[in-house]
Amino acid sequence: MTRGTTHAAVGALLALGLLAGSTPHTGGPERTAPPTAAPRLVGYDSCAEALTDLRAAASAVVGPWGFGPSWRTGVDLALPAAGGAVPMTARSAPAHSTTNSHEPDAAEPDLVKTDGRRIVTVTSGVLRVVDPATQRVTGRLTVDPPGSRGGGARADLLLHGDRALVLTHPVAPLAERVKPTGPATDDPSGPRLLLVDLAGAPRVLATYRIDGALLDARQTGATARVVVRTAPRLPFSYDERGTDAERTAANRAVIARAGLDAWLPAYEWTAGEARGTGRVGCDRVSRPDTGSGTSLVTVLSFDLGADRLGDGDPVGVAADADLVYGTADALWLAGSRFAPTPWNARGRWARPETTDVYQFDLTGPGRPRYVAAGRVHGVPINQYALSEWQGDLRIATTSDTSVGPVSESAVQVLRRRGDTLERIGQVTGLGRGERIKSVRFLGPTGYVVTFRETDPLYRVDLSDPTAPRVTGELKITGWSAYLHPLPDGRLLGVGQEADRRGRPLGLQVAVFDVRDPQRPVRSAQYHVPGAESIVEFEPHAFLHQPSTGLVALPVDRGVRLLRVTATAVTEVGRVDHEGADLVSRSLLVGDVLWTVSHTGLKATDPTTARSLAWLPST
Repeated sequence: MTRGTTHAAVGALLALGLLAGSTPHTGGPERTAPPTAAPRLVGYDSCAEALTDLRAAASAVVGPWGFGPSWRTGVDLALPAAGGAVPMTARSAPAHSTTNSHEPDAAEPDLVKTDGRRIVTVTSGVLRVVDPATQRVTGRLTVDPPGSRGGGARADLLLHGDRALVLTHPVAPLAERVKPTGPATDDPSGPRLLLVDLAGAPRVLATYRIDGALLDARQTGATARVVVRTAPRLPFSYDERGTDAERTAANRAVIARAGLDAWLPAYEWTAGEARGTGRVGCDRVSRPDTGSGTSLVTVLSFDLGADRLGDGDPVGVAADADLVYGTADALWLAGSRFAPTPWNARGRWARPETTDVYQFDLTGPGRPRYVAAGRVHGVPINQYALSEWQGDLRIATTSDTSVGPVSESAVQVLRRRGDTLERIGQVTGLGRGERIKSVRFLGPTGYVVTFRETDPLYRVDLSDPTAPRVTGELKITGWSAYLHPLPDGRLLGVGQEADRRGRPLGLQVAVFDVRDPQRPVRSAQYHVPGAESIVEFEPHAFLHQPSTGLVALPVDRGVRLLRVTATAVTEVGRVDHEGADLVSRSLLVGDVLWTVSHTGLKATDPTTARSLAWLPST
């Protein structure tokens, strides 16, 4: 066995001077948010300077209970040259659906993938390969780490040719999530990645593990970009004795004694008998001048056509980011910020006021290149609140405290000018007293749903990014938590119906005709009283076939098969899995619908809901 160790190399980093945001524009009588100063990237001349800087940043925001209620270590924080793979050529791939991703050219990881020739799933710690032509399981592989009891980690997949990248999210005991203790070590305890060969019986070619929590990943071609967030390992005592001031002073003393390894995540990789370990080097890390020192976000790059994962060629930003948005050419990280500290005057955890956005360029060879940063007022609800179009980034946010006494939402447009993401336009004042429930940007148009008691659907014209404006508004009861484009200028909304007081009444699927910019209307509605769908918070569970109007929608424990037209939503049938609490995914291969749960896979005729085959997990 060979063992290689990579340690931090001292190097000078380029300091990026970022300019202040531009003067905002509004699309009407809405209130104008004040300009925001974009974060400036700080360069370190040495690792000693990096340590001093990180200690100071962390000490400035620590409180009597550490870094607040979102503190995690190695836990999922919710709410990406040589030897290539040999592709399957025995038969051509039939038409098939793909994962419902935000951007079609940036694939997102999910628990099931298909290339038309095979279906690959990973549930309960086991990877399974299914041949949809013969409707048989052709391979199994346990992907839980050694010593696991099985099903102890959530896992997702990326697929390229005869290679699958399995991304596992370890689930730590509650005590470890809330009260991380102990010094930094060289043994990674976070997400585990496995490169699996699918050409024959599934087998592991290489592994990778790093400290932290897996935020998300994106894949373009054979390249996967994996984003990990790591909290510093600082042994706060969480002792309830003493005053808040005494506990805060004790926590600052812990920070003052910590070494650089407390912030820099350790990693290890294997490839056959070879094994390497290392730690992300301080020469690979930059920090915004207003960073908190409470987390490090690392972007890793892997070639899925190779036979090993290597060290991931890491690049990091010492910042708080919790959203990942990607296109084929860029990766965007967004994280909410508190001002001036996360603790308000009453000693309570305050709501975030602004969001920092970091852009990485993916067009060149090698690791992503950090190129710019910006700041906006408010907080985005999810990755669908971000969208790049013609080089500009549009972002929809809700602000609770910065712009007024009540919440309101805005759409802001950022344009890269040198090292800065400058705000070149905005429209504010959307849904005063309400919060954003869903967003969808389609070319030069944005759709924003806000809700408190009724559901305003706003249509925002972004064709002139310097002067976005609201052109239409529709107020109805209920809300849409997910918006999906339909043919002929329509939208499909999945969410909840509600009464006049805003109390939810059950699942609602609505068709919105938005062809008239000034008069959006709801042209069809489907309602299931008391029901819910995981699509409301997990868009990967949504399946739509535009050519037939088929929508497969998880509802409660099963899947409802719907037929959607411009004026009607009708139910075709239902698919249930024996013993399953949830049927979480659907996909199409040829003219067969496959549904996935932890108990197995089912093949169904989507036109009649007639069962064709059942493949149990056991």
